Amino acid sequence: MKIAITGATSGIGVEKVKALAPLCERMFLLVRDEDKARNLIQSLPSHQEKISVIYCNLSDLNSVAKAASTLRQKTTKLDLLINNAGGIFPEKSITTNGHELTFSVNHLGHFLLTQLTLPLLISGEGAKIINVSSEAHKAAKINKEDLELKNDFSSFKAYANVKLYNILFTKSLAEKFGNKGIAAYALHPGVVNTNFGTQSKGIFKFFLFLAKPFMISPKKGAQTGIYLATNQLSPKNNGGYFKKRKLAEVTQDGSSKMLRDLLWEYSIKQIQPFL
Repeated sequence: MKIAITGATSGIGVEKVKALAPLCERMFLLVRDEDKARNLIQSLPSHQEKISVIYCNLSDLNSVAKAASTLRQKTTKLDLLINNAGGIFPEKSITTNGHELTFSVNHLGHFLLTQLTLPLLISGEGAKIINVSSEAHKAAKINKEDLELKNDFSSFKAYANVKLYNILFTKSLAEKFGNKGIAAYALHPGVVNTNFGTQSKGIFKFFLFLAKPFMISPKKGAQTGIYLATNQLSPKNNGGYFKKRKLAEVTQDGSSKMLRDLLWEYSIKQIQPFL
């Protein structure tokens, strides 16, 4: 099995690398912090030679395109792509490519990466794409004219929206590429005790403080992702959203074909210069 994963150097990403490294032939860590990635590899002495580090900054589409090109040079096939990285940001920030940061890191960067690695995934048999979403998607409020919330930004709303986008993207992948052997799944890892959200302000930071005693460990938070990566699921679950290793309900917006088509068309338009 050949695996590529983003967000591999912290939280549930580290735990997924530790669990999946013994099972794979090659593993590619697509990361911003290459030193942390190399330290992680050093902690896995039995698997060092099979793990490669590729620089990838999801807020910079040029970097994502370059990472995908490097990945295509290193392998002709990929069995599993785990779009694991994500973040919530306290203030609106526009990337060098002109996109809102939350949208770029949590959705558009992964959307481009997935598009550019599809030839590697389709060339195999039964490849999987796993997108880390969240129960926060239930708080999403989508403005069809402003999908990135450039004009009406709030930190938590932007995060809730992109977590919904992760689900919509997953359903689109299953719909468009299921007949080519692609299985796509979204998941909620649980409320995990990591550094996530430490830069947050206001009510969301307060809620994080209250939730801290009830948070689960990164190891436990990684379990649903590991389950999806290592188990063959029924084709009827393709495009599904999982929680605690079981298929879970999504909101009405999460099942909306109109919204997923709108998101797909918008996203394709944004990444067109990099295809």
